[in-house]
Amino acid sequence: MTVDDTIRIVLVDDEQMVRSGLRMILESEDGLVVVGEAGDGAAAVEQVKRLDPDVVLMDIQMPGMNGLDATREIVALRRTDSSRVLVLTTFDLDEYVYEALRAGASGFLLKRTPATDLIAGVRVVAAGEALLSPSVTKRLIGEFARRPAIDRPSPTALDGLTDREREVLGLIAQGLSNREIAEKLFLSEGTVKTHIKRIFFKLDLRDRTQAVILAYDIGLVAPAGA
Repeated sequence: MTVDDTIRIVLVDDEQMVRSGLRMILESEDGLVVVGEAGDGAAAVEQVKRLDPDVVLMDIQMPGMNGLDATREIVALRRTDSSRVLVLTTFDLDEYVYEALRAGASGFLLKRTPATDLIAGVRVVAAGEALLSPSVTKRLIGEFARRPAIDRPSPTALDGLTDREREVLGLIAQGLSNREIAEKLFLSEGTVKTHIKRIFFKLDLRDRTQAVILAYDIGLVAPAGA
């Protein structure tokens, strides 16, 4: 985030009219500013390198470099406090959504999302949280986790975590908020936040979305009915 808390956004979509509509919605809100636009993935990566935005609103299906490959390249820049990718998709279970989340996207929104939810989503992602609403999380993660994964991480990847940190990671993967985790473990929210920061640092994670995916990939938790 920038010093004055203004959220800087790059819009990525191959349709100019879509980008114009998104810009109009976002810039109607105080504290949001669109600093760049791109019509394909390659241009998006260049915009991110040059502008270092807080949030990248990323379409997936575009000519040339698609949004999936662009997301991978943006995440590979390892800008842990900026350039978080928020995927925009036409279908809520688009095949590419799963791969985008694996690639490091912080969440996704449907293109038909109401303006208020779009604005709220940008703020959530800019703050470093995962944008996976409770109603979508269970379906998305459940379906995602049932899919075969290539190169699943070894359970030994969690060896550096304390027992309490493993417990917190498991609860994050179940979709619990910091407050809910605190209540379940009889801890303060501040203590929960500290545990989460340590988990992210030890496992080299950007946000809760990556934490959820890792927890399922590694077998720490399993989807209901699995």
